[in-house]
Amino acid sequence: MDAALRSLLQQMPKAELHMHIEGSLEPELIFALAERNRVKLNYPSVEALRRAYAFTDLQSFLDIYYAGASVLLAEQDFYDMTWAYLQRAHADHVLHTEMFFDPQTHTERGVPFATVINGIHRALQDAHDQWGMSGALIMCFLRHLSEEEAFATLEQAMPHRDKFIGVGLDSSERGHPPEKFARVFARCKELGLHLVAHAGEEGPPEYIRTALDLLKVERIDHGVRCLEDEALTQRLARDKVPLTVCPLSNIKLRVFDKTADHNLLKLLDAGLTVTVNSDDPAYFGGYVNDNFVQMFDALPLEKSHAYRLARNSFAASFLDGATKQKYLEQVDAFFDR
Repeated sequence: MDAALRSLLQQMPKAELHMHIEGSLEPELIFALAERNRVKLNYPSVEALRRAYAFTDLQSFLDIYYAGASVLLAEQDFYDMTWAYLQRAHADHVLHTEMFFDPQTHTERGVPFATVINGIHRALQDAHDQWGMSGALIMCFLRHLSEEEAFATLEQAMPHRDKFIGVGLDSSERGHPPEKFARVFARCKELGLHLVAHAGEEGPPEYIRTALDLLKVERIDHGVRCLEDEALTQRLARDKVPLTVCPLSNIKLRVFDKTADHNLLKLLDAGLTVTVNSDDPAYFGGYVNDNFVQMFDALPLEKSHAYRLARNSFAASFLDGATKQKYLEQVDAFFDR
């Protein structure tokens, strides 16, 4: 890749729509919080923990992910974690972020829901005040737990309804189809929340269809396996259903063996509304600009693709129409220079 294209990718305005805030916990911060909170870790050093980030599938990642989250106990911990991510995002020219958070990872450890959301939300407010960055929270239900537990989490969340815009579905996809959560998603729709779900990463294309038809989601997180089903692919293109694709995550979790095998270009060629995101950047080898640079290095992607991906990131967001248009005009102005 030439220097001009690399610089363009790094500096272009963008939104990030698929990033788990707990997945931004770098090993250094994990150790700092462990020391602050007197939490015993099973790893002797930062380097040993980082070496453990060799995953064979989604579950092997989740095992370490949940262990890392164990250091998060106080509101300030959640603030510090979120602020660290927002600084990285700002450096990557992310103007808007819609972040996932997993309250069940913390409430089942005895951490109050308010502690979790207040720390994250305060950091988002500071990013807005300091840089004008806009941000929103999407609360995810853990799909390896029951729908009853999801309903209980929704009840805990309602006093904080002003601090999150939607709900999602994450954690282990295999063996946990979207229909398991049809009732709680129907309730969230009644409450006026935006709806998204992880589907078609390790799970089959049918999970994407079920998420659309039964959960009524507006956006598919990952969705890279849609190309195995031509009718589904055509539907996604026709209905402009956004896919929040996370390339480095897909490589790290062995959805694809190497960057050159990734189907990002094929998704774009199929007319899909694809966005590029970092998923769990501390664990998967890079933040959003790293994902852009490595994909453009590995695939025959050009400036025109960068323009589409940048526009898609804002078009696929849950911003109001006027704010969305303002950001799209910034993208246009950047590429017209």
